[in-house]
Amino acid sequence: MILSCNNITKTFNGNTILDHVSFHIEEHARCSIVGINGAGKSTLLKIIIGEMNPDEGDVTVQHGKTVGYLAQHQDLDDTTPIYECLMEVKQPILEMERRLRALEHRMTETEGDDLQKVMDDYSRLDHEYELANGYAWQSEITGVLKGLGFAEEEFRRPVCELSGGQKTRVSLGKLLLSKPDIIMLDEPTNHLDMNSIAWLETYLLNYAGTVIIVAHDRYFLDRVSTQIVEIDHGKAMSFPGNYTEYSKKKAIVRAGIIRAYMNQQAEIKHQEAVIAKLRSFNREKFIKRADSREKMLDKMELLEKPEEDSTEMHFTLEPSVASGKDVLTVTGLEKGFDGDILFRDVNFEIHRGERVAIIGNNGTGKSTLLKLIIGQLLPDSGEIRRGTKVNIGYYDQEHQVLDMDKTIFQEISDEHPDMNNTEIRNVLAAFLFTGEDVFKRIGSLSGGERGRVSLAKLMLSEANFLILDEPTNHLDIASKEILENALNRYTGTVLCVSHDRYFINQTATRVLDLTMGSLLNYIGNYDYYLEKKEDTEKAFLEKISRKPSSGKTGDLSSPESAAGTVFGSIGQKNAAAGRSDSAGKEVSDGKLSWQQQKEEQARIRKIQNDLKKTEKEIHELETRSEEIDGILSQTDIYSDVAKLMKLNREKEEITAKLEPLYEKWEELAEME
Repeated sequence: MILSCNNITKTFNGNTILDHVSFHIEEHARCSIVGINGAGKSTLLKIIIGEMNPDEGDVTVQHGKTVGYLAQHQDLDDTTPIYECLMEVKQPILEMERRLRALEHRMTETEGDDLQKVMDDYSRLDHEYELANGYAWQSEITGVLKGLGFAEEEFRRPVCELSGGQKTRVSLGKLLLSKPDIIMLDEPTNHLDMNSIAWLETYLLNYAGTVIIVAHDRYFLDRVSTQIVEIDHGKAMSFPGNYTEYSKKKAIVRAGIIRAYMNQQAEIKHQEAVIAKLRSFNREKFIKRADSREKMLDKMELLEKPEEDSTEMHFTLEPSVASGKDVLTVTGLEKGFDGDILFRDVNFEIHRGERVAIIGNNGTGKSTLLKLIIGQLLPDSGEIRRGTKVNIGYYDQEHQVLDMDKTIFQEISDEHPDMNNTEIRNVLAAFLFTGEDVFKRIGSLSGGERGRVSLAKLMLSEANFLILDEPTNHLDIASKEILENALNRYTGTVLCVSHDRYFINQTATRVLDLTMGSLLNYIGNYDYYLEKKEDTEKAFLEKISRKPSSGKTGDLSSPESAAGTVFGSIGQKNAAAGRSDSAGKEVSDGKLSWQQQKEEQARIRKIQNDLKKTEKEIHELETRSEEIDGILSQTDIYSDVAKLMKLNREKEEITAKLEPLYEKWEELAEME
């Protein structure tokens, strides 16, 4: 065990964020900490590194182990060039180089025994230098910078001129090169493109130390994690495996917790009913039994009621009218800025019901392409043609469609004046804006909150063609899954730009890769794209090499393209086979489950029928017993000795019959 958290508790303004959180991490593990926004993940990292003190509990790190930490946001104002900034990490190696050069110089000036001593010192230092990877430090820095998305011509740029995301990548590079025993990363994929994320995954998979990550990128978590620690309502629970394994286990655990709680509540209610019934028998023996049961009930250790997922968004997307079959046709599209061409002669079509994802490296023009389609930008050449009855709903990752000076309530009410206050509040409540929150100014909101406002507007638009630019940015995992479910149920058409590979896998029916100045088409999700990427790019390069004079580089982006159709049919066959196998298994499991359910239902029905029959007999006998008591209380009955004896015998017989019936009722009540 390299690190352990023991009963960590942290409270802010009376709100407990972490409540006696305990878990441990083994050496060489890759542990991911997950939870909704505001769950306390970043707070926990800050407590682990000592940047923040817990109210209770402690963190134990194995003696002598070093810890490195990358926060979400970096504020680097250094004028040092990027490359030299990373060189700072290699100062120990550079110092060894200086000492080696000095020893080499001394060798030329020394003789005899002194020379041997210098050569021995040089040999020892050279071995130490080699172990520290001294002979490859320059290529190591270059590899990290390129892996994180920096081109060689950017290496000399001063850090102070970089964007916030680029500064975060520089800090990540420095941390990776420093190679601490424990590396802690808070949202490391936020400012990386797909290629850089894939590079980071490989780097961390081969990292010799221990890795602790806070991230919302589920594909990344699947690839990297060997352990998941979930922070939920202040509590922590640890799961072995990656994100998918955690999701399955979590669902089982939560179902078990809910089932145990419901079973206990049912048992309490049942016991209270039995106790009340036993007391109603009004027999000393049964009253004692009721008292005994009541004592046992009082000693029962009550289970906490499971927390409800009240922190999740609730919404559906539904178009008001259906569009025509041909939703969008793009031909010969070209766009550039300041003489640099982003893409040229791009051609593609989108049909009703498709969910198309556009992917590509940063700077290839993905968001520009969306802005051309919605008319925010004009193309340099080419045509964009919408189909009949197409109504576009646009989600902008920068949220420029929101008025920063308006309140959340005004943003909705101004666009939908037909809605009354209650209707607007109900919509906003579905996106977690309640009470006075609805009067917050848009400009004061976090990125995630602005995203929720944009999603609320998207839902109300009732558009039949959704164009989404990085819709999962700033959303926590639970919100991403809700959005995915809403899109998968949506009957309109979707075109989105996203670097969220898990999101693409869950929602896309087609992938368009913006690369080499063109769009390449893949009829499937992200995993299918990875499988066919090499073959498709090879076919594309062969195609353009055969027709160098045509200049048409974008004609593989149609769903009917030769490569796309062949590869797509393979994927569809495989998918169909998978559905067939899984369907067969579900039917088999379903039959077994149905049979068991029928047997259990039959057993319960028999017990309930026996119980009703017994209760009826008890009721009839008790009613007759009360009638006899009433007759025996009449004064004239004492003059009729024969009748009096007959009634007394009947009363004794009733008592004799009731005793076993009470016993039988109690047994049946326990079996119910």
